[in-house]
Amino acid sequence: MPALVVVGQVDEVALFQRERYRLCICGFSMTGARPEDNLPERHDMTVLHHRADGAGTAPPLILGPSLGTSLSVWEPQAAALARGRQVIRYDLPGHGGSPAGLLPAAATVGDVAGLVLALADRLGIDRFAYAGISFGGAVGTWLAVNHPERVTSLMLICTSAHFGEPGGWHERARLVRTEGMVPVADTAAGRWFTPSFVDDPAAQALVADLRTTDATAYAASCDALASFDLRAELSRITAPTLVVAGREDLATPVDHARLLADRIPGASLTEVAHAAHLVTVERPAPVLAALRGHLDSHSETRDATVPSDDGSRYAAGMAVRRAVLGDAHVARAIARTTEFTSVFQDFITRYAWGEVWTRPGRSRTTRRCMTLTPMIANGHHDELGMHIRAALQDGLTPADIQEVLLQSAIYCGVPAANTAFAIAGGILEEHDS
Repeated sequence: MPALVVVGQVDEVALFQRERYRLCICGFSMTGARPEDNLPERHDMTVLHHRADGAGTAPPLILGPSLGTSLSVWEPQAAALARGRQVIRYDLPGHGGSPAGLLPAAATVGDVAGLVLALADRLGIDRFAYAGISFGGAVGTWLAVNHPERVTSLMLICTSAHFGEPGGWHERARLVRTEGMVPVADTAAGRWFTPSFVDDPAAQALVADLRTTDATAYAASCDALASFDLRAELSRITAPTLVVAGREDLATPVDHARLLADRIPGASLTEVAHAAHLVTVERPAPVLAALRGHLDSHSETRDATVPSDDGSRYAAGMAVRRAVLGDAHVARAIARTTEFTSVFQDFITRYAWGEVWTRPGRSRTTRRCMTLTPMIANGHHDELGMHIRAALQDGLTPADIQEVLLQSAIYCGVPAANTAFAIAGGILEEHDS
């Protein structure tokens, strides 16, 4: 499967060009895509427009968007999540490239969830992990309650089991039906982002996206949210669940997230500071770290038998090595391999990556932190820099790295930590720029 596949209803090539332009002005990129991968395909009107990243043989992860946004709301996390996973992002009916006619009259959130299941079936996906923002989170909650056999892991982001009194949603639906999307779009930034972020290009691009949403489909989605209430059924969810909240979210306040975490058996809660409703865009790094940690800890393969032969260990090790260090780094290492060094490359791929890094019971985030400390203690500064860069790309935050380095000052020595802080500081400056 190519790095990027566009499937589903797309009206014109110009639609894709506008999408690519919007991602560019946000500072996002379609990582790993070739020009020929980006060409849209025409398909029937019965399937949600969607985009797939990653290997088709990898464990599937479906990402659901918020009301009023397209699948680009997941762009900051998509490439990193696709390392070792097949990531499928979809557009809600009437949003992005999905036809408005997919949403029936008097539609419910369950109807949209049915479209997601139909998409999964079309792609040959039986069981999948699911992450959703707001409306997309409601879809995931409905799926986990009503089709637990399909959902392996659940991540609910800035969402709710009940989005408030129906009257407000019906009023918004009436407003959009009579005046179009302009009144909603004019106030969206204040609902979606903190005041310090509303003028960011990424925020403005999403508001521009909202203005192109089909008004009829948007109004029908509002009516669907008005009737949505799964508070009494949350205890039926069996999938391992992570709830993520923006502490300054006015659309779905933190109390809504805490109710989800309290009532879903075994659920955990992550609250992201300095973030409002569209936390994936405003604070992408901590959200990515939380998602990766949850997925790594609750992977369907985490309890699988450790590969017992050299061939299996090498294949598993190469997959993890690429996921941890990035395809570009591994490709360079392979390109530099000589007959003399090939035995060492085979050794570290089989043993370090194929046996140690693939052991169950520890998330990849935890293993990253564990790896930084001996690099500091032993003065392996080139390796330290390499792993810090990879960790930042994979969702570890500067605060996470700061804590590891501070801990190392106690147990590895102040001079070692001083050098590590200098190395990390330079890398963080590069990363920010």
